[in-house]
Amino acid sequence: MLQVSVLRDNTELVLAGLAKRHYKTAEADVSAILNLDQRRKQLQTEHDQAQAEANDLARQIGGLMKSGDKAGAETLKARTAELKQLTKTHSDELVQVEEGLQQLLYKLPNVPHSSVPEGRSADDNEVVREVGQKPELAAGAKPHWDLIEQYDIIDFALGNKITGAGFPVYKGQGARLQRALINFFLDEARNAGYTEIQPPILVNEASGYGTGQLPDKEGQMYHSTADDLYLIPTAEVPITNLYRNEIIAAEKLPIRNAGYTPCFRREAGSWGAHVRGLNRLHQFDKVEIVQITEPEKSYEALEGMVAHIEGLLQKLGLPYRVLRLCGGDMGFTSALTFDLEVWSAAQGRWLEVSSASNFETYQANRLKLRYRGENNKMQLLHTLNGSALALPRIVAALLENNQAEDGIHLPEVLHSYCGFSKIG
Repeated sequence: MLQVSVLRDNTELVLAGLAKRHYKTAEADVSAILNLDQRRKQLQTEHDQAQAEANDLARQIGGLMKSGDKAGAETLKARTAELKQLTKTHSDELVQVEEGLQQLLYKLPNVPHSSVPEGRSADDNEVVREVGQKPELAAGAKPHWDLIEQYDIIDFALGNKITGAGFPVYKGQGARLQRALINFFLDEARNAGYTEIQPPILVNEASGYGTGQLPDKEGQMYHSTADDLYLIPTAEVPITNLYRNEIIAAEKLPIRNAGYTPCFRREAGSWGAHVRGLNRLHQFDKVEIVQITEPEKSYEALEGMVAHIEGLLQKLGLPYRVLRLCGGDMGFTSALTFDLEVWSAAQGRWLEVSSASNFETYQANRLKLRYRGENNKMQLLHTLNGSALALPRIVAALLENNQAEDGIHLPEVLHSYCGFSKIG
């Protein structure tokens, strides 16, 4: 969440940034936060003054009792009782004000970086670059949902039978391709200097608030109400929360972690070809990369993460493009996001396979994730994450782009991981 000091000292810049997001109640919300913060300060001052007076009177009462001035002591005791009630009133109101302030701060999205383009929707995102040649398929080429049925490698009907729509069953070469891609992505992350983490896939409410999934995306997360735990929508949540309430030693920075998890999202979109097959699922596999670094180094780190993801797509031989998301299309917690999309030849459209984001101090402020900077001063860190990569649409593009009469020819980099070079 945004820091109150930032809202107070840079109000116009914050409002301009929130306007870029088309956040309609920005001015009213920021004003309410600043007013509540002012009330909090006033209450704290009055509480501290009353407490100080009570402490001073306690010392005076002792002296009066020793000198035998019981009447004077009783007068001061009466004032002390008044002060005790006053500090309790202040304390109770402080709790309410601080809770209200916290909830208002949770409501505000992050302020976009200055490089974020104007725009309201995905149509307004900026194409940074496009890499690779789009394959030209033979007449009669099939979309991946027909290919997986032809080669019997993924079964949506079985998944629907045992769970529901959006939970596919991977079989035979399909299951082995999944495992191969996960291992390939993890090995590439390790070679790039990331430490592999295998986190829990259920998190508590504090973790959801820490990385900003709560309260913003509560309706999209699967919630185990009996235990008040949430199935993760991405490994970003548990891996970043490893450092909640931590002060990181400067010599341990940057922190670079990677982890594979299944991911769970209730919102699977509407019906139609754009969400058919592997295009949109409730459960899917993903390898995530996460970095925690000093503020002055975070945008260099973001560039490195995007380059790493591009390297994966190049090794897989998939044509792709990099997009800089506009203010109206970026995530709630992000300051700057790059999406990477691969070309799906049979569908004739781009499919998003990764988002890489810098959250600046937004998550760190929620997490109370800090380090000691210059002059031993405590500072918030910057957090970043990226998909490296999400599997479903990668698999869709691999199947569609590499189909031939004798089967689906996989990129050479996967042959040793799969134990085969061709599906079919």
